[in-house]
Amino acid sequence: MKNVTDSFVSFGHWPSAGSFGFNTDILATNLINLSVVLGVLIFFGKGVLSDLLDNRKQRILNTIRNSEELREGAIEQLEKARARLRKVEMEADQFLANGYYEISLEKRNFLNSAYDTLEQLENYKNETIHFEQQRAINQVRQQVFQQALQGALGTLSSCLNNELHLRTISANIGILGAMKEITD
Repeated sequence: MKNVTDSFVSFGHWPSAGSFGFNTDILATNLINLSVVLGVLIFFGKGVLSDLLDNRKQRILNTIRNSEELREGAIEQLEKARARLRKVEMEADQFLANGYYEISLEKRNFLNSAYDTLEQLENYKNETIHFEQQRAINQVRQQVFQQALQGALGTLSSCLNNELHLRTISANIGILGAMKEITD
C-alpha cells in the first residue's frame, strides 16, 4: 500500500523535475487507469443503466397489468361456464325426469356426431400431411435437379474449349443427318 501512495506523492521526487517522464510502476499506473475508466463508466453509464432498468420495470408492470386483466377475463369466463354447467345440470335433471331413454338417445347422437367430426378432422389432417410431404419432396427434387443441372452446365462450360465445342457441334450435326436419312 505504501508503494501505491508513494507513486501519487512522488511527483516532487522525480529526478528530472520539470520534464515529462513515464511512471514505470505498473501497479500504480494500472490502478490509476482503472479508477479513471471506472469513474467514466459510472458517470456516463449511470443514466443509460437507469433508463434501461426503468424501461424493463415498465414492461414488467405492463405485463403484470395485462396478466391481471387476462386473469379477470378468465375468471369471468369460468363463472359463465359454471353458470352454463348449472343450467345444463338442471336441464339434465329435467330430462331425466321426462325420460331416461330420450337422454341416452341424444347422448348417442351427440357422441356419433362428435366421432364423425373427429374422424373427418383426422382424415383432413392426414391429407394435409400427405400433401405437405409431397410438396416438400417435389421441392427437394426440383432443387436437386437445378443443382445437378447447374453443376453439369458448369462442368460442361469449364471443359469445353473452342475446338472441342466445334467438334461436338459437327458430330451432333452428323448424327442428326444420319437420323434424317433413316427416317426418309
